[in-house]
Amino acid sequence: MNFIPNTKDEVMEMMSLLGIDSIEELFKDIPREVLFKEALDIPRLNEFELTRYLGEKLSKNQFFPPEKVFLGGGVWPVYIPAVVKYILMRTEFLTSYTPYQAEISQGLMQALYEYQSLLAELLDMDVVNSSMYDWSSAAAEALLLSVRATKGDIVLIPQDMPYYRKMVLKTYLWGAGVEYMEYPLDEEGNIDISFLNKVDGGRRIAGLYAEYPNIYGYIMENLDEAGEYVHNRNGLFIVGVDPLSLPILKPPSAYGADIVVGEGQPLGNPLFFGGPLLGIFGVRRDMKLIREMPGRIIGLTKTVDGERAFAMILQTREQHIRRERATSNICSNEALTAVASAVYISLLGKNGLVKLSTKLLKYSHMLYEMLASHGFEQPYNLPYFREFSLTLDKPIETKSLLRHMINKGFLFGAVLARYHTVSLNEHHSQQALEGLISSIEEVIG
Repeated sequence: MNFIPNTKDEVMEMMSLLGIDSIEELFKDIPREVLFKEALDIPRLNEFELTRYLGEKLSKNQFFPPEKVFLGGGVWPVYIPAVVKYILMRTEFLTSYTPYQAEISQGLMQALYEYQSLLAELLDMDVVNSSMYDWSSAAAEALLLSVRATKGDIVLIPQDMPYYRKMVLKTYLWGAGVEYMEYPLDEEGNIDISFLNKVDGGRRIAGLYAEYPNIYGYIMENLDEAGEYVHNRNGLFIVGVDPLSLPILKPPSAYGADIVVGEGQPLGNPLFFGGPLLGIFGVRRDMKLIREMPGRIIGLTKTVDGERAFAMILQTREQHIRRERATSNICSNEALTAVASAVYISLLGKNGLVKLSTKLLKYSHMLYEMLASHGFEQPYNLPYFREFSLTLDKPIETKSLLRHMINKGFLFGAVLARYHTVSLNEHHSQQALEGLISSIEEVIG
């Protein structure tokens, strides 16, 4: 069926309702200098010619192999075993549609149930959904859940956190009319409890969000105090995690976390040029929290004949039942990335995950020792897992150093908030670290 455009009268009626005089007013927030002034000069080519033309254009991009990438902050290069890719190619899993109970297959529901079970064990949480868009949306939904569950009127978020994640949190909170306050780190790099204690005692704190490890890669040593602080005020403690740290670190539940969120991308998913990703969302066993969870939950049940069966449960959380009473409008299909993570975790198993996490820990500390001998220091004396931050006593600006390293073929971390932060991934080896150090020596002398 061909597209049928709106009539002129219909367009005028819509503009009148919106209170605008022209279509261009819808885009007035876009800077004029970035708008095209004329039609694009797109050549008319056949498929063969177009493929060659695009190849020539793309060849101008600079490619960084994963062993030369030292960026992190939420997504990381990861090696994906062939079996993960093979299983995802099965047409039973490949769909962009979010099926409802009557349409979803038992096989897909079992795969998602396995994902939930595996993540619940990894996070040490009782219930995990399947799933959220990404870490940012999961953290934002967790804060909204804390407001619904506690009837509080303010949430606390880190002052030091990735910019893009903070902007998502602020957008969600603004849309829901929820007030927030940013809390700082103290001089040691831990949560500033003294600042929290100054928050007006008359405020009803709904939730406190912290990251573990934090934006600079450090494992803050007073998470239990932060959990105790918010619990004493009848709020919820929400913790964001790098899931690959959990095979060797204490789970957030050990610090009193009520809700755990994070990014599932490093569990068997590629970078995807920024998406789709996989938002992890788990809660402790509390029916008030479970009923308020966003997204879908797959449950195990029995048929009328007593056979094992899987079903979507507590579906009023999504908009496809009763929109005005939905706890969340999250209903996109992140099932494919969730299935990838389930296959990946199953393939590696407990020993494989511990081995991988230990490798990341080992090489991050090895790299810092190499950097320390060239004048780099860390801003905090705290434990770290795969990421850490740096200061430099050489007369060269961090951004200048990063530009020089790009010319050497390395993505040597990034400036996150206040510090230059470096990240390790499983592609790194001693040879890769030595190559990085050799290039740094050429730059800083």
